[in-house]
Amino acid sequence: MKIGGIELRWLGHSGFLIENSKVIYIDPYQIKEGLPKADIILLTHDHYDHCSFNDLNKIVDKKTILLMTAGCQSKIARFDLPLRMQIVEPDQEFEYGKIKISSFPAYNIDKNFHPKKENLLGYIIKMNDIIIYHAGDTDFIPEMQKLTGYNQPSKSFVALLPIGGRFTMNAEEAFEAAKLIKPEIVIPIHWGEMVGSEHDAKEFKELCEREGIRCEILDKE
Repeated sequence: MKIGGIELRWLGHSGFLIENSKVIYIDPYQIKEGLPKADIILLTHDHYDHCSFNDLNKIVDKKTILLMTAGCQSKIARFDLPLRMQIVEPDQEFEYGKIKISSFPAYNIDKNFHPKKENLLGYIIKMNDIIIYHAGDTDFIPEMQKLTGYNQPSKSFVALLPIGGRFTMNAEEAFEAAKLIKPEIVIPIHWGEMVGSEHDAKEFKELCEREGIRCEILDKE
């Protein structure tokens, strides 16, 4: 889908391709061949469905910058190319020309798959008048209160929220998060592979639209 001058493509599961002045990937997993090479890759954590060497190998070249958690480092150290790798913790900010990328906490509250102490990540990408929040694998956490300031008339705020349940928020919990942060557009992610179904995505969309929140279910590319 197009938002302003930005192309936002869902690659399945939690994977996204964002194209504007840069080519940015988030958590590419089981992606097809022939996609454009990455300027920047953002990895939320080291689980195999978010940090996949085989998928990264399809899109990296010598100009690629990788932002990642410490746990990802050993998985992607096998590249022959001289990649620029940056270990990231929550609440850091990086600037690449007109693009600003901030790291954001992502963790479980009532389950143990993604402990807070491991400093796993979501990301906030700011480009032009567009703000994109990729929540990573997370529950509805108190830190999301900080995101309420991004809902501004002069900007388009897009939230990519996991709805699959078990490892992350389920549809109802993700709806509560969306209701708090009030994005202009919310897109459900982390469904259609090992957890979460189209039914969950449609349930989430229905809940959001009852509240007046625009929800888009994207087709996998």
